[in-house]
Amino acid sequence: MNKKGQLIVVSGPSGVGKGTMLREYVKGRESVRYSVSATTRAPRPGEENGKDYYFLTKEEFLNRVEQGNILEYAQYNGNFYGTPKDMVEQALAQGQDIILEIDVQGALQVKEKSPGALLVFIMPPSGEELRQRLIGRQTEDEATINKRLAIAQEEMAQVQEYQYVVVNDNLDQAVAQFSHIVEANRSLVTNWLSENKSEYGFGPGAKPLK
Repeated sequence: MNKKGQLIVVSGPSGVGKGTMLREYVKGRESVRYSVSATTRAPRPGEENGKDYYFLTKEEFLNRVEQGNILEYAQYNGNFYGTPKDMVEQALAQGQDIILEIDVQGALQVKEKSPGALLVFIMPPSGEELRQRLIGRQTEDEATINKRLAIAQEEMAQVQEYQYVVVNDNLDQAVAQFSHIVEANRSLVTNWLSENKSEYGFGPGAKPLK
């Protein structure tokens, strides 16, 4: 029987390199995958329902919210984006670890609805290094970069809401640290008990040891 997977929530400021770190972590790990979000925006050319997004009408999306079937959501440019709870729970039950790469607002929603989720914040080595990484992308003007840095400062101030921090200074080291955190979390007593206590003769449904 498959052990239940872990719900892993990852946040960090724009430019911190969390996407690059997670892509390296996922490589070669068949039991780990990203969550597929739901959205009310129209599909773009080449996008597939269930692969890129779950495309829903606004009515369908809000009905899911009302029914408690959206773990977290937000509205951008008139469209809703969120994480379908049933899809995540189905994958976890199959033994897959599910990664949600979301902002602090979404992470706090997940924390409230799924107390067992693992929350990891990716931090830059320094504020100045974060600025240099944003400049190095050469995709935004100075005003936009300054706005991103102001948002980053607000996000980093909420790091105490997370369980772990990974400082992304060296990519290989950050990936290794993140991997250690995920494995260590699997062995937390509360997590281990939820999967194993009946095998050892205690808890509801336990069988006597022979």
